[in-house]
Amino acid sequence: MTGHVLSVNISAKKGGKKTPVEIGELVAGGGLLEDGHAGTGHRQLSLLAKESIEKIREKGLEVNPGDFAENITTSGITLHQLPVGAMIRVGPRVLLRVTQIGKECHSRCNIFYQVGDCVMPREGIFAEVLTGGKVQAGDPVEIIPA
Repeated sequence: MTGHVLSVNISAKKGGKKTPVEIGELVAGGGLLEDGHAGTGHRQLSLLAKESIEKIREKGLEVNPGDFAENITTSGITLHQLPVGAMIRVGPRVLLRVTQIGKECHSRCNIFYQVGDCVMPREGIFAEVLTGGKVQAGDPVEIIPA
């Protein structure tokens, strides 16, 4: 299964939209450099598929990559159907391991209040960075077979 990176997104603080950047630097064991969510836990990096974002667009809300606070927006892979432990290669070097599918949403976001739904708690995934490197829009995303 292969797809590609649609956007790399970053924010200095937790809890809000992220802004697309041209190139992001992923650090092994630490996440996306200069992002507010970077750290050593099991949720070092968040990913969301464009296909999931389209579900909210179909409800009439204009949303874009980064609006769900995801670090990497992909296209071509149904991320939330991957099992925990799945390995993902991004570009020629970066290697990720899926650590969590979805998340508990403690406080409803603006997207939920506008359309009564948000896909990130169900379809966003989290990963740890095993091998770091630079990532950018257009990089291939490949699921590594077990």
